[in-house]
Amino acid sequence: MTLSITDRFDSGNIIVKSASAPQAVELEIRRDHQSDFFQWFHFRVTGAKGERLSMRITNASEAAYLDGWTDYQACASYDRDTWFRVETRYEDGALIIDHQAELDTIWFAYFAPYSMERHQDLIAWAQAHPDVSLEVLGDTLDGQTIDCLTIGNGDKTIWITARQHPGESMAEWWVEGFLNRLLDDADPVARRLREAVTFHVIANMNPDGSRRGHLRTNAKGINLNREWDKASKENSPEVFHVLQAIRKTGVDLHLDVHGDEGLPYNFIAGGEGAPNFTEADGAMLQAYKMALAATSPDFQTAHGYDVDAPGSADLSICTNYMVNEFRCLAMTLEMPFKDNADLPDPLHGWSPDRCRKLGAANLDAMLAVLDVI
Repeated sequence: MTLSITDRFDSGNIIVKSASAPQAVELEIRRDHQSDFFQWFHFRVTGAKGERLSMRITNASEAAYLDGWTDYQACASYDRDTWFRVETRYEDGALIIDHQAELDTIWFAYFAPYSMERHQDLIAWAQAHPDVSLEVLGDTLDGQTIDCLTIGNGDKTIWITARQHPGESMAEWWVEGFLNRLLDDADPVARRLREAVTFHVIANMNPDGSRRGHLRTNAKGINLNREWDKASKENSPEVFHVLQAIRKTGVDLHLDVHGDEGLPYNFIAGGEGAPNFTEADGAMLQAYKMALAATSPDFQTAHGYDVDAPGSADLSICTNYMVNEFRCLAMTLEMPFKDNADLPDPLHGWSPDRCRKLGAANLDAMLAVLDVI
């Protein structure tokens, strides 16, 4: 059977340089449109059943985050539902993926993809709940919708934004788990939160980049998480429209959900370096992190980003801007592309199911800080 490799589907990204034999495949990752960022890949291989695939991504040394390749194992799936890790190594500037193909077709990806079709299914399912309404805040540069789910009718206001960086698909898996629990009428924590809080959830902040197979930017090559102090309809309508909505509703807590290429841990980054950050803000941030660590062993506080010096934070970054502008508890939650080094799973690594469970665990942390936000 002739070997076929394609990325012509939602979130696909690969350039085939050579595929003359299963053991000698040479590939490149395509850069984000109008940007130098790249690291996300997602492609399908057909025609290698029973063969040992050896695939070299030859431009891996030029990727955005080289520490992302250390101890990294690529994701693969035969059914696009269950994703497992396969033998991967970074060697002589190339990322080499080896796998004995068991079926005719197999998909490979940097992390388990969350397609725009699954996004449509998620919002369709969520809006059917009587406590949910769905609003389109605006359109992206490619004409896709910026979908916002509003849940509950309480006096507190919590905003959730996810997947500003489209290649960080773990963020939308997290939202799926968060919504599954929040809309569970048999869950007492969920019921209490829906009574006390009005939630606004943006499951995917970057639909264009997601569909295009980008790592970090929108259709114009703009990094949305560097636009919060200067968002415009021309460059970053995604941030522009969300910020307009936040100004209308106000906000007591904002959680921005991401993935980190290099660090093999789940952690939270705060806005400590924002000029308006106070001691009380620090206490709320610490209370949330401690509450989440108490409810989920997959979350930890020992590893994370260096804290900015007071007054030195980059206010183009979402969390820093939100703390400074709205004086709310604002946080960035990061998950690994690799595995959680504290609780490793050699077969699946950090996985969609674990993302969903961590998303669900955040309800307990939100309930714990409800009286102080």
